[in-house]
Amino acid sequence: METVQHITWRQRLEAYYYLCRFDKPIGTELVFWPTMWALWIASKGIPDLKILLIMALGCLFMRAAGCAINDFADRKVDAHVERTKNRPLATGVIKAKEAVFVFLALVVLSASLLLFLPIEAFYWSFGALLLAFIYPFMKRYTHLPQVFLGAAFSWSIPMAYAAVGQTPDLTCWLLYFGNLAWTVAYDTQYAITDREYDLKIGVKSTAILFGRYDIQIIGVLQLVSLVLIGIALYIESLLVPFGIAGLIVVAGDFIYQTFKTQDRDPQLCFWAFRHNRWVGMIIFLGIFLQLVV
Repeated sequence: METVQHITWRQRLEAYYYLCRFDKPIGTELVFWPTMWALWIASKGIPDLKILLIMALGCLFMRAAGCAINDFADRKVDAHVERTKNRPLATGVIKAKEAVFVFLALVVLSASLLLFLPIEAFYWSFGALLLAFIYPFMKRYTHLPQVFLGAAFSWSIPMAYAAVGQTPDLTCWLLYFGNLAWTVAYDTQYAITDREYDLKIGVKSTAILFGRYDIQIIGVLQLVSLVLIGIALYIESLLVPFGIAGLIVVAGDFIYQTFKTQDRDPQLCFWAFRHNRWVGMIIFLGIFLQLVV
């Protein structure tokens, strides 16, 4: 194992890069697209370019911060899981305190963006910070860490409303809980890939909680997500024709995911998780066309 004292500054920067998962943008995409749903709906059309850029950067920085604190929380178990054994903290390339420093630096960077937004966005940001910090530790105390992840990933939705000077309303919360249900669904797919290892080391997850009903419950969560998002679009008169077309395409994709993962093959479950990057984009495309055409 390569020790911290013997690595170069280039290797350390590379380790920080991997710590923040900049090499794996799927997590940022899963936060970004729901943020765009909310931003465009709250703006009633094309949002201000400055706010669009700020929210995009906020998604990038906070997701990276979440990865850093997650690896800090998992530093003693990642080495025992095949998929995570080569992460920088698991291999000892960087120290735990460095991960905390990266987390704090990214939080400060994210907070600096709030200087360009209404004060209401600053107040809402405390929820995002709290959820980002506590989520990684929940897998030690509850079988529902995916719910906390969903709450954290969805917090950018009311943040988007506050960013454009709107008070989060019924539509906002329908999008929030619709996105939360979708997040629990795809993160359960992700957790199935690690279930064998999690059971051995005592880490909890919805994949373990749901047991043999995991695929069915994922399907129910996906359906709940579509219904809540569909109601939100209906309230905003964004459902027909493009909004509902997007939801129909997504429904077909969810059915395809169920078909591919019914045998619970870890590789196919991980494929299904990654395939969700298209779900958020397709829903956004429906909203976008509904607003501009």
